[in-house]
Amino acid sequence: MIKVEGLTKRYGRTIAVNNISFEVEKGQIVGFLGPNGAGKTTTMRVLTCFLPPTEGRASVAGFDVMKQPLEVKRRIGYLPESPPLYPEMEVYEYLTFVGRIKGVAKSDIRRRVSEVTERCALGDVSTKLISKLSRGYRQRVGLAQALIHNPDVLILDEPTAGLDPKQIIETRKLIHQLSGEHTIILSTHILPEVSTTCQMVIIINQGKLEAIDTPENLTARLQGHETIFLEVDGPADQVGAKLQGMNGVNRVTRKDGQAGRTSWEVEAVKDHHIRGDLARLVVSSGWGLHELRPVGLSLEEIFLKLTTADKAEATAAEQKVSGGAA
Repeated sequence: MIKVEGLTKRYGRTIAVNNISFEVEKGQIVGFLGPNGAGKTTTMRVLTCFLPPTEGRASVAGFDVMKQPLEVKRRIGYLPESPPLYPEMEVYEYLTFVGRIKGVAKSDIRRRVSEVTERCALGDVSTKLISKLSRGYRQRVGLAQALIHNPDVLILDEPTAGLDPKQIIETRKLIHQLSGEHTIILSTHILPEVSTTCQMVIIINQGKLEAIDTPENLTARLQGHETIFLEVDGPADQVGAKLQGMNGVNRVTRKDGQAGRTSWEVEAVKDHHIRGDLARLVVSSGWGLHELRPVGLSLEEIFLKLTTADKAEATAAEQKVSGGAA
């Protein structure tokens, strides 16, 4: 649905986006992450035809952003961090106006406005001036305008900014409902939001693509080994000894457990998968197995590992050069 090949964007001598390539499949929700100034917004502006690339290609639904920008815009709904609203207009009036601009058929305007008003929970404020709305309601109106023409692709920049906890949950639920029907790129600084919402993650840093994968695969790649959390109803000394004696186990660490149970983190040797063996060991020993799950890095840890490694290496290199010069 979205294809980016060797995309580069320069502003004079500054390289905002440096030769990045990625693909997003139809119906996916993809988290687009990076520190401030990493190139996220520039990439989104290229995809939405607000900026031309310096080099490379990008296409949306098979249409090239340079050669067929009008076709691309027809297939994209864009919610920037600051929604493009007209404060002197009423909500219903504004959505009708946006629908006409975006080419919604005259016979469908009223139906589409009603649908997005209901989906974005704007019914109570549909006749109010946008200038009188709270930040949270303005954000919902911005999402409604992105949806009004039923686009193939939604590009959402900080869609929950300014919302209260209840509204955040409702927005996440709405984004989930839109997946499959729409392909969604979600840019946000709230990393738990990506963990609960997105199937894939794209991480960009200093204009360069650092990773594109599922959070689970990124964890496996960065950890280099499998770690399993285990809660067992059995004598701690026997459980610990048997776990440590298993083939493919590198390290066993006891954790705080509930009354009558023992909890453990079992780290496997690299390239060994031990979940099945752990379950069989517990059952064959006659113990009760209460919980068995993989332990992964949090998205915050993945993000920091991928976006701070280059800086650390650069600093170490600079120190080495400085030391050599001295």
